[in-house]
Amino acid sequence: MAATPRSGDVWTRPRGGRRPKLTREAIVEAAIKLADAEGLDAVSIRRIASELGVRAMSLYTHIDAKEDLLDLMYDEVAEEVLVQGTLPDDWREAMMEIARKEREAGLRHPWMLQVAGRSIRIGPNGLRHIEQSMAAAARLTDDPEGMLAIVKTVDHYMLGFITMERQAADAAPQHVQTTPLEQSYVQLLVERGELPHLKPFLETSFYRNDSFDLGLKWLLDGIEHEYRGK
Repeated sequence: MAATPRSGDVWTRPRGGRRPKLTREAIVEAAIKLADAEGLDAVSIRRIASELGVRAMSLYTHIDAKEDLLDLMYDEVAEEVLVQGTLPDDWREAMMEIARKEREAGLRHPWMLQVAGRSIRIGPNGLRHIEQSMAAAARLTDDPEGMLAIVKTVDHYMLGFITMERQAADAAPQHVQTTPLEQSYVQLLVERGELPHLKPFLETSFYRNDSFDLGLKWLLDGIEHEYRGK
């Protein structure tokens, strides 16, 4: 079956519908709650309509296809990543604040990683987020290519970190603080003295907040050294 064409710009499309209960905002909110609770695969036009108590066809007054809905969901959550007020003057502080907010949003809404991996149309909040990130990088360099490289490098670190966090949480949902030492063969190797350098690491939580900040600090140290030689 051919994919449903995505017509026009979903953010500037007129918002239809006569029923106060059924609004674009209500549809997007229901979709986000569903994705947060059950994952992105649970999101469908029929399921959302059921959650809202309306006919599935009613949703098409507001969106053309599921792809439009995913774009709107992603952009709605992108607002959570925006730094309110003025960015810190220091480029490192600004970049760290943005990265922390990205990580927090990614952990609250793990389906964002799936949506980010597909072709999406960037909405208003997404554009504002990119603008803030570029503004933070501009405090270090005025070279557009350099600014973009900095933003992408930090994003790749953040995405990699939260991807591993989510995988660890999904693998042991009832024991988020599980360490490899709870596995008997790992305990045996440690007791034999075969993992002296790994032992202290294995005895701690893999993904603490301070490990995220520390890794990000090292990354920013390297970037700053590249531009300022410090």
